[in-house]
Amino acid sequence: MSNFPTTRRDDIVETLHGYTIADPYRWLEDPDRPDVVDWVERQREYTERALNRLPRREWFRRVLRGIVLRPRAGVVRHLADGFAVSRNDGTRDQDVWYSADTLDELVAGGRVLLDPNTWSGDGTSSLGGFAASPDGVRLCYAVSEAGSDWQRFRFSNLITSEALGEPEVVTKFAPVVWLADSLSILYNAFDHAERAEGTSTAALGGGQLRLHTLGLAPSEDVTVVRLDDERLMAWPQASNDDRWLFVTIERGTESNCRLWAMRQEVVHGRVQIGKPIRLVDEATHEWRVIDAVDDVAYVVTDLDAARSRVVAIDLAASEAQRTLVMREIVPEGDAQIADAVIAGEHLVLETLEDAAPVLRRYRLDGTPVDVPDVPGGAVVGLSGRPGEPDLFVATSSVTSPTTCYRVGPGSGEVDALPLVDAGAPLPEARTCRRRATSADGTEVPYFLIEPVGAPAGPRPTLLYGYGGFRIPVLADFRPIFAGWLAAGGTLAIANLRGGGEFGAHWYEDGKRANKQHVFDDVIAVAEHLIRTGVTTSRQLALHGRSNGGLLVGAAMTQRPELFGVALPMVGVLDLLRFHRFTIGSAWISDYGDPDLPGDFATALAYSPLHNVHEHTAYPPTLIATGDHDDRVVPLHSHKFTAALQHAQAGDAPILTRIESATGHGPGKPATMVADEAADLLAFAAHHTGLSV
Repeated sequence: MSNFPTTRRDDIVETLHGYTIADPYRWLEDPDRPDVVDWVERQREYTERALNRLPRREWFRRVLRGIVLRPRAGVVRHLADGFAVSRNDGTRDQDVWYSADTLDELVAGGRVLLDPNTWSGDGTSSLGGFAASPDGVRLCYAVSEAGSDWQRFRFSNLITSEALGEPEVVTKFAPVVWLADSLSILYNAFDHAERAEGTSTAALGGGQLRLHTLGLAPSEDVTVVRLDDERLMAWPQASNDDRWLFVTIERGTESNCRLWAMRQEVVHGRVQIGKPIRLVDEATHEWRVIDAVDDVAYVVTDLDAARSRVVAIDLAASEAQRTLVMREIVPEGDAQIADAVIAGEHLVLETLEDAAPVLRRYRLDGTPVDVPDVPGGAVVGLSGRPGEPDLFVATSSVTSPTTCYRVGPGSGEVDALPLVDAGAPLPEARTCRRRATSADGTEVPYFLIEPVGAPAGPRPTLLYGYGGFRIPVLADFRPIFAGWLAAGGTLAIANLRGGGEFGAHWYEDGKRANKQHVFDDVIAVAEHLIRTGVTTSRQLALHGRSNGGLLVGAAMTQRPELFGVALPMVGVLDLLRFHRFTIGSAWISDYGDPDLPGDFATALAYSPLHNVHEHTAYPPTLIATGDHDDRVVPLHSHKFTAALQHAQAGDAPILTRIESATGHGPGKPATMVADEAADLLAFAAHHTGLSV
């Protein structure tokens, strides 16, 4: 099409590992350049004009706001000697956290603990996490601005909510972890933390795990773990009894990790951390600490268990012998262990049986107790702690937002907690399980979800996938799913290789040299939907975000005729340069290292940006990104947009929706979530022929 906004093409050509690589849109990599700012504004204006012409845009906006802006609550969690939960009455851009001394008081309302809606005028400041000090006196909470991954730890009195007057701690990718003296917290510190002030896309420098003590200047912070590789990340976790500190050390986003344990002691009111017990010092398997009870750590690992098992590590014996001393508690089963918690005297596991959640309870010696029947397509919250009998589970389904349940400690009875009045139910849908066959013969399962009462025959269908980083994809609640079903469309959710639904082997078969398997899998599902009469290629919209945005970009460039619409959101689309920006080098675990010849050749074969070919008819495409995304920086979407617009041989539109003052997704204001989903669905509905 000739009416796309003009994009300058520079004569940048490099020879990399023997390949000649043109990069005419490299100038779009710097978001602060005046010509890039101008390009973004021209694309925004062009896209807005095109979206305004969609006949059902306002209908979808009204429906999505009704779906997103509705009363909701999260999972109840323990907080000091009481409880806390997030709520939204349907009018707030950010959820509000409430606390109470008893569960009954919390259900009745509780008192406001944290209200992120008061932190900014436009609702773009969000809560990244919080924790109470062990003595129940102080609260540390993380604040993110405009969707940035950078966070600022702030401190307040837990009871009065008054600020403590402490300096903020700037960090990134750090849970809030208090130490045993109730004065010290841990955080990840990186080179050039001042980047948090701007929108720099520069690669994140080397990091270290540091200890900050309230009352002391940040210059007196102590390094607990210093990392010798810029791709290493340290993730701290304190045991609930405050006797142990655990640190898992991962290289980027690899699931394999090292595991260290350090004893905590309070001497003269200040915490002292013992020397690390290097329980596992070679990152060959996954180790996830659940908690520790009486100097025994309970850990989920895939050592000798592709679908994971639970082991108990004797910390005292390991400390004395300076080596790992462990025994098996729950052996590997047929279902992947997705999450685990200790609640009271029980070990509770969330397992995935054909990508559907099942809870199982055991005594701490591994004796099975029961299988609580908690309804829902996905567990979105699992909360409990040793010595406290209450287990809280939050679930959702594609047509039902989060419901929180309390599981009885003895009986295993499941009771829904009336935390909010959820309002009118969303339209019902029926779900069935189907399987496609990928190019190499592998069966690829997917959920097929249709509105109740939908007529038979091929229908406009939204196909969603992810396939990476060992993240499971379940039939959970997402506004874009509910909105599509409310409009009468069919939904397919694919369980692709690279995900975490079926264990380590399933993940390994979809990463690095095997990454093409993921794209083969989603293509196989698309072909199966068409072959079985669910839809047609013209009626099929492919959607994914982040690594799923890569999925959409790769599939649409490999098979442009197979899809009626492409909706890549915040996608990784330049696979030759992703590792040069912000946290991108962490993803080498899944995508390989483009600085190595073999990995470069593998990435070049599927990199969406480098597989856009001139004089090709690409499907109608709406690319979504955020101008403050400092995880998958917007240059990926910008360069892909420019390349598609330049190459497009057909009449289909190529649009990019660039959100202001938002990041990769977490913490996005509710109204923005609704309006973004509405635009994506209005575009998909128009071009697949879905009438509403």
